[in-house]
Amino acid sequence: MTPELLRPRRLGPGARVAVVAPSGPIPEDRLRAGLDILRGWDLDPVVAPHVLDAHPTLGHLAGTDADRARDLTEAWCDPSVSAVLCARGGYGAQRMVDLVDWTAIRAAGPKVFVGYSDVTALHEAFAVRLGLTTLHGPMVAAAAFLKDARTQESLRATLFEPESVRTLGLETARALVPGRAHGVTLGGCLSLLAAELGTPLARRSARGGLLLLEDTGEEPYRLDRMLTQLLRSGWLDGVAGVGLGSWEECGPYEGVRAVLLDRLGTLGIPVLEQLGFGHHESAPTIPLGLPAVLDTESATLTLDVPALI
Repeated sequence: MTPELLRPRRLGPGARVAVVAPSGPIPEDRLRAGLDILRGWDLDPVVAPHVLDAHPTLGHLAGTDADRARDLTEAWCDPSVSAVLCARGGYGAQRMVDLVDWTAIRAAGPKVFVGYSDVTALHEAFAVRLGLTTLHGPMVAAAAFLKDARTQESLRATLFEPESVRTLGLETARALVPGRAHGVTLGGCLSLLAAELGTPLARRSARGGLLLLEDTGEEPYRLDRMLTQLLRSGWLDGVAGVGLGSWEECGPYEGVRAVLLDRLGTLGIPVLEQLGFGHHESAPTIPLGLPAVLDTESATLTLDVPALI
């Protein structure tokens, strides 16, 4: 069964937050704009040393794997830091996740961790290796965070007033497969979850959980392949329910929806679509690792407890 995870403490005015770049390179102007938003919330953001690095030969990476892993480890182990926020996704978290000093991070204790997309690999690591709740939320240099007030407010409220955001997702949500389910939230980017299969210390099953899925830039046949891989591996056996977010640049939604219904509709569990989390232009923050109720009649995903204590 998917266990409920340990919740970190909420943030307060003046809290120091570290910004790291575990995946792709960061445009400096977008980073500055994101830091200004955080300062406007009365947070004290500090940028990890290698955030603006570029890998010497691989342009899709923000610095070397070792440096990106060191930034995450050192930020987490800094006792003055209350939260670690990712600057962007892209690709690269899987390359550095096993280089992170998880023993030191466990010893440093629970903190808030925020990101989505490629950062799914780190969400899974924090859940499996540390038993820690994390936030599937906007990244500091991501376009939605910089431009969309609703995206900003969802994260701000989750960080400072988590009891005010117990019902998650957008009002566009609707039933794909009707029903009601209770379980612990998990998931993120479909392509990353499929890529995690068979890797050391990967989650063995989504059994008993409420699986949250989204992705971007994947054609329907590729989404079909990834879902089929999860089905054939047995990873989806016993999952309690599924919540679906955004599928940006995956082609016309009718085609995506047909694949989702074909692959997930056979599980005999409720599926709620169009919750909007992920790569959507207005993306709510979704806690991972907490018990929640998915109800397709009311088209809601509701946490049993606030995301942070």
